[in-house]
Amino acid sequence: MSSENLPQSPEQPPRKPRVAVVFGGRSSEHGISVVTAGAVLRAIDRTKYDVLPIGITTDGRWALTADEPERMAIADRTMPNVSELADSMAGGVVLPLDPGNREVVYSEPGSVPKALGEVDVVFPMLHGPYGEDGTLQGLLELSGVPYVGSGVLASAVGQDKDYMKRVFSSFGLNVGPYLVIRPREWQQDEEGARRRIAEFAGEHGWPLFIKPARAGSSIGITKVDSFEGLDEAIAEAQHHDPKILIEALLRGREIECGVLEFEDGPRASVPAEIPPVQAHDYYDFDAKYIDSAPGIVPAPLTPEETAEIQRLAVEAFEAASCEGLVRADFFLTEDGRFVINEINTMPGFTPISMYPQMWEKSGVSYPELVDRLIQAALNRSTGLR
Repeated sequence: MSSENLPQSPEQPPRKPRVAVVFGGRSSEHGISVVTAGAVLRAIDRTKYDVLPIGITTDGRWALTADEPERMAIADRTMPNVSELADSMAGGVVLPLDPGNREVVYSEPGSVPKALGEVDVVFPMLHGPYGEDGTLQGLLELSGVPYVGSGVLASAVGQDKDYMKRVFSSFGLNVGPYLVIRPREWQQDEEGARRRIAEFAGEHGWPLFIKPARAGSSIGITKVDSFEGLDEAIAEAQHHDPKILIEALLRGREIECGVLEFEDGPRASVPAEIPPVQAHDYYDFDAKYIDSAPGIVPAPLTPEETAEIQRLAVEAFEAASCEGLVRADFFLTEDGRFVINEINTMPGFTPISMYPQMWEKSGVSYPELVDRLIQAALNRSTGLR
């Protein structure tokens, strides 16, 4: 009997790529990470992708959560929390540690582990330490699972403002005056550290900005106008990171620019300006996320200024060996120089966040932006590249 006459099995439709959206985490930016993930879950094209939401609790447990983005928004000025979204507080999600196996498992004490299926790509919507800083990226590299965004080195550099500024300086980018106080220095010679701060203030003047060196979303930052508020500001910064950064005030305009990796390399968006915020002394966490201070997109710059900041944003992206996406933050000083403040390798990503707004004005819609990042990650291998 000819094989042509044998009954044929119906062709199975190809499996859609499975995207694990990982959010929450152990950092002080837990809540905004949940908000960001909710926006991404709403935007992912469900006709193209299967989605697996995984939340990381504040104590580091990986929890299976319901796919309910409407529960992941700010309500009554209160941030959402993974523990409120978890299907169970007893079980946990486990990623494979075998690069040849991408099957995710869910287990609860006293129960047989349940296979959740393979994951093709991870979209890590984590901000701050234990997620945005290269730690999660290292885990995914060991697991052989592709992921959205920068790799281990760029993520670590993008999180640590001290080494970020060192990298930028080495590539010839302008950075503002700053001072780093490391944990050991503060513990062993607090008076010496205070003298260094006093000398810095004497050279650059007040006010100073006291920051955690490895935090984002403007959390833990205090603007101090004299020695009177210094101790409280240092304590606040050290609550988030024992390593702190002291920065001098740069007088000028705050300008941001998005970078997105295309097939032919990174490109810059139209820039945005963060104007002075009424009722806020500076662009702090509440101004960004609670009171939703509006940015100006595109920024009112000359064509020459726009071209220059776009060039510098891409240069910063390349200097730190970034991949996928970056938001680069600059000051346009009163003497006409662009001074880079920092980059964000996983910037705020809600539809009202500056990064998506800049790309919207550049012709890339929010759903298209999410899709482009997922596709880029699917096409990029893990390991050395």
